[in-house]
Amino acid sequence: MTETTGVVVVGLGTTGIAIAESLVSRRDCELLGALDIGADKAGVPLADFVAGAPRVPVVSSVAQLPPADVAVVAASSWIDAIEPTLAALIARGTNVVSICEELRDPTRSHAQAVARLDRLAREHGVSVLGTGCNPGMLMDTLPLVLSGLTLGVERVSVRRTADMSRYGAILKKFGLGLTPAEFDTERDADRVMGHVGFAQSIGALARGLEWELDAIEVDPVERNLIAETERKGQHTVIAAGTVASVLHRARGLLQGKPVIELATRFGIFGPDDPVERGDGLLLVGREQTIEVAVPGGFESFLSTVAMASNAVTAVAGAMPGFRTIEDLPVGALASKGARRGLRFC
Repeated sequence: MTETTGVVVVGLGTTGIAIAESLVSRRDCELLGALDIGADKAGVPLADFVAGAPRVPVVSSVAQLPPADVAVVAASSWIDAIEPTLAALIARGTNVVSICEELRDPTRSHAQAVARLDRLAREHGVSVLGTGCNPGMLMDTLPLVLSGLTLGVERVSVRRTADMSRYGAILKKFGLGLTPAEFDTERDADRVMGHVGFAQSIGALARGLEWELDAIEVDPVERNLIAETERKGQHTVIAAGTVASVLHRARGLLQGKPVIELATRFGIFGPDDPVERGDGLLLVGREQTIEVAVPGGFESFLSTVAMASNAVTAVAGAMPGFRTIEDLPVGALASKGARRGLRFC
């Protein structure tokens, strides 16, 4: 029999609900409750948002959550915004998995916050993990794993085209649906910032490859495509004449040369859009070049949900303290196929 891990979800936006739905189907997990401060969710039975979940009310504070082994936090991209929530969960003896992009590998920009979380987690015997599709896997962990196929890496390049049609509130930071003038104004005011996590992915890659980078450069996000006709995502509408896709790029420099180059288009795309599709990864090694091309691309939303869900039992069994994915065995992060009612031949 597989030991059951009790889980609560913090943040019932589009991604949080999808994570909760994935956990409900797991035989090794039990969804116990959820937290959301939204007036349209707090006090409403969790089962109204997640089929198969218990009919317990969604609460509005950590203190109201039921005791659990793990909390999955899907509430923000920024550490400063969620550190009080993480600290309150840790103080209750709850392990934490978060899809906060800055939590993936935040030592460069948030070393003090990491030190506080690490110290508190060790005191309470729990662990904290930041993960996701990107950062978390596609632009950092996957290249690191593949680098084991060469005796020395000279350059890493990853490019993605990410379909954002399944996402909700997160789209605001990309500026999708704004007119070009609105986009430029909001970007200049730092209200449109594009992808959060490039620095974390580059930092994780460099540390794994034992590179002491000179600098990490993250370019301003660029509007890449203006919609000629209206297009719809699951939670937003992109009007004709507004931004449908953005391009964001970053790089890590070593001895003045770019040795890590990352680029992603984020958008809600039409079938005839003149943009490069799919995902590609290039590792230039001393004795061979490793190239991975995925013509259809990795599905960003589903991949993020899967990474967070699959990490639940891993973080429950991890050593106390602040953890990164590299601290965990590969098997602990593997897909958990044991679903309720599912049988394999």
